[in-house]
Amino acid sequence: MNVFIVHAHPEPKSFCSALCWSATEILRAQGHEVLVSDLHADGFKPVADAADFGTRQNPDYLVYALEQRQAYAQGSLAPDIQAEIGKLLWCDLLILNFPLYWFAPPALLKGWIDRVLISGLAYGGKRFYDQGGLAGKRAMLSLTLGGQAHLFDGPESVHGPLEDMLRPLQRGTLAYTGLAVLPPFVAWHVPYLSPAAREQLLQDHRHHLLSLDRRSPLKLAPRLADFDERLRPR
Repeated sequence: MNVFIVHAHPEPKSFCSALCWSATEILRAQGHEVLVSDLHADGFKPVADAADFGTRQNPDYLVYALEQRQAYAQGSLAPDIQAEIGKLLWCDLLILNFPLYWFAPPALLKGWIDRVLISGLAYGGKRFYDQGGLAGKRAMLSLTLGGQAHLFDGPESVHGPLEDMLRPLQRGTLAYTGLAVLPPFVAWHVPYLSPAAREQLLQDHRHHLLSLDRRSPLKLAPRLADFDERLRPR
């Protein structure tokens, strides 16, 4: 299996970073190929703008998604985008590894999504959900946060369900582009844990990774065959 890990944490010594490099070692030990994009270390540009295109279909007015399609077809995307797309097409499993900030992924990871999951490849027209451009591949979130699990445990919890916060990423991004989304690995309350508790989390993470083939994808999105040509339920 080819695994592509996109890592978005600014501190190399963080527990989030430890999850990234531990996953790399564990998966390679199982015989899998692993590539990592460490977005902070690589200096990845997060801003989607006109500089992402070597040539423009419309140089006077930027419609970013339309320019993505044109530049991908012509091979004129910025080199850093093209490099990430190469890893994305190569992989069987995409892992997004990040800390949760303000109920959402960090801006740097959002920028990677905006620039790399391009229109014309990952989605476009009616190519979404089970018809998305990345159908046949799998994805998984690996995330850390400071809160305790009971703060996000169901609709009556103080913050509401973690699943609600992850929905834009798991359904609106990963499942939308056709990826089968596996259950996430969540490391709770990380800044306040003892070394022993952190070690236990690493062991839990190891078990999660070694059991991926036994984990069913989350039911996040409908089948487009269940909708008519105007995308109304049949």
